[in-house]
Amino acid sequence: MAAVLLALAGPGVGTAAAAAPCPGHKVRTLAFSTGKIVLYKKRGYVCAVTYAKRPGARKTMSVSVQARGSRPVRDKGRYTRLAGPVKVHSGHRCVWVKGSVGAGSISSGWILC
Repeated sequence: MAAVLLALAGPGVGTAAAAAPCPGHKVRTLAFSTGKIVLYKKRGYVCAVTYAKRPGARKTMSVSVQARGSRPVRDKGRYTRLAGPVKVHSGHRCVWVKGSVGAGSISSGWILC
């Protein structure tokens, strides 16, 4: 019966987990001791996600993106794998990205100018 259900479902079922959480193309990865932030860009928008180096148990995680001249957009909570995505309209302005997983963190300074 399981084989019939798999045949009916067809290819591509279960592949959504592999899809990127943000639209656009990956422009930068910022690694730190307990995780990494991956940045994507599309049509003037910058999107960021913080990934845990060791997913599994819930831990405090955060991600923040701020376009120069605007307020930061944040996601913070207790997650098992990732925080975000958060997206801001940056146009051609620089962005400042911050992220943390547990005790490890990173702050980019102004980038993507």
